[in-house]
Amino acid sequence: MAALASMRGAMLICGTTSDAGKSVLVAGLCRFLARQGVDVVPFKAQNMSNNSFVTLDGGEIGRAQALQARAAFKEPSVRFNPVLLKPGSDRTSQVVVLGQAVGTVSAMSYRERKQALLETVLSTLDGLRRDHEVVICEGAGSPAEINLRPNDIANMGLATRADLPTLVVGDIDRGGVFAHLFGTVAVLDAADQALISGFVVNKFRGDARLLEPGLRQIRALTGRPVLGVLPWREELWLDAEDSLSYNADGVVGRPQPPVKDWLRVAVVRLPRISNATDVEALACEPGVSVRFVTEPSRLADADVVVLPGSKATVDDLAWLRETGLAQAIQRFDGPVLGICGGFQMLAKRIEDDVESKHGTVEGLGLLDVDIRFQDRKTLATPSGEAWGEPVTGYEIHHGQVVRSTERPVIGDEGAQTDRVVGTHWHGLLENDAFRRRFVSWAAAVAGRDFEPAPDVSFQAAREAQLDLLGDLVADHLDTRAVIDLLERGAPAGLPFVPPGAPAAAE
Repeated sequence: MAALASMRGAMLICGTTSDAGKSVLVAGLCRFLARQGVDVVPFKAQNMSNNSFVTLDGGEIGRAQALQARAAFKEPSVRFNPVLLKPGSDRTSQVVVLGQAVGTVSAMSYRERKQALLETVLSTLDGLRRDHEVVICEGAGSPAEINLRPNDIANMGLATRADLPTLVVGDIDRGGVFAHLFGTVAVLDAADQALISGFVVNKFRGDARLLEPGLRQIRALTGRPVLGVLPWREELWLDAEDSLSYNADGVVGRPQPPVKDWLRVAVVRLPRISNATDVEALACEPGVSVRFVTEPSRLADADVVVLPGSKATVDDLAWLRETGLAQAIQRFDGPVLGICGGFQMLAKRIEDDVESKHGTVEGLGLLDVDIRFQDRKTLATPSGEAWGEPVTGYEIHHGQVVRSTERPVIGDEGAQTDRVVGTHWHGLLENDAFRRRFVSWAAAVAGRDFEPAPDVSFQAAREAQLDLLGDLVADHLDTRAVIDLLERGAPAGLPFVPPGAPAAAE
């Protein structure tokens, strides 16, 4: 224990694909090391996600890094995610640097900015390594995206500049994990390969002894060990990096039996959905079935409709109209909740010369509110009282209410009628007492004999998940080998796996 508490080092966790398990492994390592008394922090040089979080100092970072910070018992900081890309379309993204939006780029123009951003990334990482004992870094996408390697600042481009030993995680649940692991190494050049120090197999179902022949063969083929096989655990669903990580049928979480009757919640999966995690707190309630939907018929048997946040409010509103969902929501006679961009869509008018530059467009008209987009983004972590309960949350939006005849929801924020509620606050449903009031109100409006459980704690559920991740690392990962990598770096003499990157193969 004392030896662990005095260690220093950093490492990079990469994945064979997106959603291979990088984020959860980083969180698990942070919780494991923090429980041993290590001063550990997470770091993701560049994240591309519309699921974001506002730090106490008013900066915006990827939500996954906020969760990893909690795993390390640290307050989330903009230093943990210095570059955040928020896609607004298939071709453009808003760039957030050290918590603040600095402009919009295309995929091609972003390449020209990466060198300057690399210096920001490296200086931020250097500062974290000085201020803390251990930094667990998370890659982005896959290091095998060799078309992006020359300008990479998040995977091996970071690892080679900062001399980071690197583990590669593969998702066995997708199939082909050994090919993924081997191929990831084999397409890298010699300098990158020299830092790939081992593998982790994630989401395994069954008897791990069945994997032993494959584990031996991948070591023989690459000269690198598999340091752990992490089992599939269905409890690990909170704080998904994006909404596509949920079940194939759109169900959020693992619905628990109701106290009395079910309450069925339909969440519209917008093309540019942001902070989809807002509805996860609802899914923690016994008897609340939360499902993402993309077409009008799915509202027919819903009790509640939720319009979540959006990185492209006006464009996603147009998509609602194209799919018929707009008309279905307008005809829906049950309770409706709009959060951030979803709240803005419920307004009468939206004036947007900032995000979409479409000017004035008509909203769904369910709230007598007008919205105007401002150049400066609101980033805040407010607190207040809603429906008689103390609440906290966070705000990330360009749109502002400029006219409203409706009752506010929290102080002078938001708008509500007898069956429609809109708020710019993310995280509002994570407040347990307010959430119970909301689902009780929604059930009454919908005519459902639903009763909320009296003792559900969303924060306790999140902590239980982080503890489980720490336990999985302790029980299924070769933590001694991980600690050796942190303290000593990548082993010398790791073999080159041909053919390597194209330049190395010529």
